[in-house]
Amino acid sequence: MNKAITVPTSYVRSLLKSLDASESDLQVLLDAAEITPLDFEQPEFPASKYGKLYQKVMWVMRDESYGMPSGGQVPNGTFRMMCLCVIHCKNVGQAIQRCSEFYEISSGARIKPTLKVRGRHARVAMGPVDSLSRKAFIDIIHTSSEIAMRTALSVWHHYICWLAGRRLPLESVSFSFAKPSNVMEYEVLFQSKIRFGQPENAIGFAASLLEFPVVQTEESLQGFLKTAPYQLLVMVDDDNSLKSQVQAIIGRDFSRELPSAESVAEILHMSVTTLRRRLQKQETSFQTIKDECRREAATNYLSCPELSNNDVAELMGFEETSAFFRSFKKWTGMTPGDYRRSAL
Repeated sequence: MNKAITVPTSYVRSLLKSLDASESDLQVLLDAAEITPLDFEQPEFPASKYGKLYQKVMWVMRDESYGMPSGGQVPNGTFRMMCLCVIHCKNVGQAIQRCSEFYEISSGARIKPTLKVRGRHARVAMGPVDSLSRKAFIDIIHTSSEIAMRTALSVWHHYICWLAGRRLPLESVSFSFAKPSNVMEYEVLFQSKIRFGQPENAIGFAASLLEFPVVQTEESLQGFLKTAPYQLLVMVDDDNSLKSQVQAIIGRDFSRELPSAESVAEILHMSVTTLRRRLQKQETSFQTIKDECRREAATNYLSCPELSNNDVAELMGFEETSAFFRSFKKWTGMTPGDYRRSAL
């Protein structure tokens, strides 16, 4: 069976290190997220456990912006209400603008996403709410850690991708802090050109992507919220192979129709024949990669006890739970119930 989706263990250590909690309190959080000492002995950490730990930390701290720059304490439930406000937007551009407006009236937040469009290029930058002075905003940015800013831009990118139901390629990513030693982590995470020492912290992409429709619904939002921020935190693999590039384009959201081989080839600037030939040289195929991605996502979701089999089926894009059962057995040789029992 394929390896589970992971994040660098250093991310987990940084999250725990930033907590102002006693050793016993930390152990309660680890136990709640089913994290054992063995998990810390590996360079990669199960993404499902990381997401669950993040959920517990935000609940304990009573701050949904924990680990990201906000300038204030954002009450639990804020993210859910923001999602409900944007889920019926016509397109991605309208959704981003509404998120920005929501932050103007939400309690605690002093930093919001700001959409800027210039010709064929668009940027989502971290900016101050209207009531915050420029000096206060700069102070918040300067006192925020590099990991916090990286997480914030990554989460916003992944959230926009989830709304559109597809991975939206970035043209550039800029950070205000100096170039760190672990630049490769940034390149792998964003799959884009990274600039440091810039005037603002922002992600840049083609303005045409703003016209992509919002494909999510209130129904798909329910399953998404049960696992949030899991889908917003998982990273692409540290691998520059063609297979890894295809996996990044397919993404982690399976609640919508997956991209075709033709569309993937177009994004990679090659013919579909060349794509198939090069994947064959790597002893794989486009269909095999799609099945592997879906299998990894399904097994990660099934590792979350709070998700029912119906929830997992919906997150995987199946209208009928029975169809998901058949596909999962085809991928793994096991039923979802058998898998859950074996995992325990």
